[in-house]
Parts: sequence; C-alpha cells; structure tokens
Amino acid sequence: MIIRQRSSKLDDGAIMKLIDTQLVPLSHMSEKEIHKIRKEIPLRMNRGMTFVISPEPNKPAVAFIHFLMHGELLYVDMMAVSSKEQRKRYGQTLLHEAENFAASRGCKKSKVMVDEGNIKGNQFYQKNGYQNLRYILISRCYEMEKRL
Repeated sequence: MIIRQRSSKLDDGAIMKLIDTQLVPLSHMSEKEIHKIRKEIPLRMNRGMTFVISPEPNKPAVAFIHFLMHGELLYVDMMAVSSKEQRKRYGQTLLHEAENFAASRGCKKSKVMVDEGNIKGNQFYQKNGYQNLRYILISRCYEMEKRL
C-alpha cells in the first residue's frame, strides 16, 4: 500500500463510493441536503488537499483524507476507509500524514467535526489525541480539536 496525493481521474469514483458507504450512513442530513452536497464534492475536493492510500501507484484509493489549512488551523474535512481495509491503521496513517504536512506549513491546531452517531469516529479521534470541544446542535456534530 502506498500513500499519495489524490489523482482526480483515478480516485474520484472510489472516493465518492467511500463517501456513500462510509460517511453518508452516519450523517443526519436529509436526502435533499445529501444530494446537494454530493454535487458540491468535486469542487470541495479541489479546495484542499487529499491524500489517499492505494494498493499500487495506479490503482484507485481504498482510503482517503481531505483537509484544508487556514493560517494556523488544519481542518479535517472528510476521511474514510473502505470496510474491507479497516483495522489496518490506514485512517491513523492518513491522519498523521495530514497533521505532519500541516504542521510543516505552520499549523498549530487541528479540528474535525464528527457526526453525533459516529461513536467509532469519536473514539478514533480521541485515541489520536483529539478532545471534544463542544456539541453543535444545528449540525448534530461534535467539534474536536488537537494541538499539533
């Protein structure tokens, strides 16, 4: 397995599948809201950085992390690992890669929003040094933060 930057032609189909199978089921958004966001994802992916894990350089992603950097803040936008590839530390590897990349560019803090029902996600981020800051009722998410 290798870590590399996203190649839109190679990875976007696999990333959309990961979003649909791993992230959408945990979301509390309506079908209408999900449909609107799905249409925005290609633009969203071009606004930040995306690292993927794939079996070989020219094979599609089996895991990805998408993040943005704003000044001293790293914001983890989305991360998912294929169900077949879970429990292999791919999520942790991608998270550390994004954190190291951001820290090398001056980021001091990392934030992520975790859906209210995503207990595994919340536990994952806690194991990786994140703390719950607050619950945001309107989006039904927990805001989590870590110092880099």
